[in-house]
Amino acid sequence: MWNPWHGCHKLSEGCRHCYVYRGDSQRGRDSSIITKTGKFDFPIQRKRNNTYKIPPGNLVYTCFTSDFLIEEADEWREEAWQMMRKRQDLHFLFITKRIDRLKECLPSDWGEGYENVTICCTMENQDRVDYRLPIYKAAPIKHKIIICEPLLTEIDFRGELGPWVEQIVVGGESGKEARICNYEWVLDIRRQSVENKINFWFKQTGYRLLKEGHEYFIARRFQHSQARKAGINYTKD
Repeated sequence: MWNPWHGCHKLSEGCRHCYVYRGDSQRGRDSSIITKTGKFDFPIQRKRNNTYKIPPGNLVYTCFTSDFLIEEADEWREEAWQMMRKRQDLHFLFITKRIDRLKECLPSDWGEGYENVTICCTMENQDRVDYRLPIYKAAPIKHKIIICEPLLTEIDFRGELGPWVEQIVVGGESGKEARICNYEWVLDIRRQSVENKINFWFKQTGYRLLKEGHEYFIARRFQHSQARKAGINYTKD
């Protein structure tokens, strides 16, 4: 986990019960203030024996307490890109709700994308699919994953899926204020994934899962395991 900066601004419906805001409020911290963290240069930090603190071959979950493309980080982002470019022996993955800012945030040598960077885009409802999907599809990114989490409505990708997407991740909303995730919505996204030979991962049920007319309230510690037990994950041949 590498969080070069912390804090964010709520942008769309999926942000309403943001886990970062929830955690910060418990610590008396203002999540709307974006700050550079002490781990900013973590990918290039070294141990006393001069080896990297993050060993080669690792997947680095990047900027999970903010949005990598948030405006307030514009002055820091170029240096972050440089670290990703330097550490070709690592693979960096970040999730954004600001895919419409990508073009103005890319480094000059980006081209069609860095091979060691996956950029995921959140599409939590039909409204965000209709807006973000065309932008994301056209964006020059080597590795793309669609994140439907928290899943808030039924979603129709309107025939725009294809080999340009490597995986679709689906999950319900966690927290006591969570909105309902309908299992039928999950299954329909799985159907669209399978039809287009795209890997599908049902990551978590969320706190409130509606299945076959019954609403289930699932404790946080069981939300991932219950999703696995559904047995609906799909890996293309």
